Amino acid sequence: METRRLQLLVELSRLGSMRAVAEATGTTTSTVSQQIAVLARETGAALIEPHGRRVRLTPAGRRLTEHAVTILGAVEAAHLDLAPGAEPNGTLRTAGFATAIRAHLLPLVTELATSHPRVHLLIREHEPAEALSLLAADETDLALTYDYNLAPATFDPAVRATPLWTAPWGLGVPAQDATEGGTTVEVFARFAAHDWIVNSRNTADETVIRTLASLAGFTPRITHRADNLDLVQGMITAGLGVGLLPAGIPTFPEVRLVPLTAPDAVLRAYAVARHGRLDWPPLALITDLLTQRSARPDTAGAPGQVRSGGAGDH
Repeated sequence: METRRLQLLVELSRLGSMRAVAEATGTTTSTVSQQIAVLARETGAALIEPHGRRVRLTPAGRRLTEHAVTILGAVEAAHLDLAPGAEPNGTLRTAGFATAIRAHLLPLVTELATSHPRVHLLIREHEPAEALSLLAADETDLALTYDYNLAPATFDPAVRATPLWTAPWGLGVPAQDATEGGTTVEVFARFAAHDWIVNSRNTADETVIRTLASLAGFTPRITHRADNLDLVQGMITAGLGVGLLPAGIPTFPEVRLVPLTAPDAVLRAYAVARHGRLDWPPLALITDLLTQRSARPDTAGAPGQVRSGGAGDH
């Protein structure tokens, strides 16, 4: 049933004549009559009957009018609820890497409880490729992803990626092997003979390592994979290799973080959503809050808030 026909039925119940309905709705009497007839065929019941020179609703017509009032009210409520600029209301499904969730999304949960209590977050931890697959399958509304300046991601035209924060990365090495100074290429060259540790659930940092190693003239020996920064540091401590770590992160006593400059290695975080849904109030609200939070100097790229590097840290 079309809501337009239901609206005409409600008006007929209120005004009592098709001519009055036509005048009130800016249409013709014949159009009103035709639409009511279509509605009767759809329901399989007579909705009106002659009453002198006018018509009146049958018992079935009155009953359908009661339903129509409820239906039209719900439709109007939905329009108000979903319209751009409406008060955000609903559950936003989010999928993102652990650092983004822990450092940026979870603080919003407490904030929303006070500022927007009708907005609820459903959170799932996933690496970028996993989160983007969920977004494509309409199993999440917002994907929090990352790439590196040296391994840029390519986004599907069906989505929009809103830049959030950036964070520099360095090379985590055993303390006894650490030496300061030199460009990124020179730093990599010094560790050409070492084994290398990369992410087990994402290939972005491996791409960065292979790119920089190529510039330094060698092929890195990728031996170990882990998706947790503490585990990566543990592997470095155990002498299993070297690997990328966020600049400024607290390091284990046996680990040193060597800065990477010229070229820099920078993680870039994004909020990704599908076109056509960007104006949905809960999604627009969370994207805006994440953007604002990322711009704050006390949260954007702060130590311990970056890297997607593991089942708990990337």
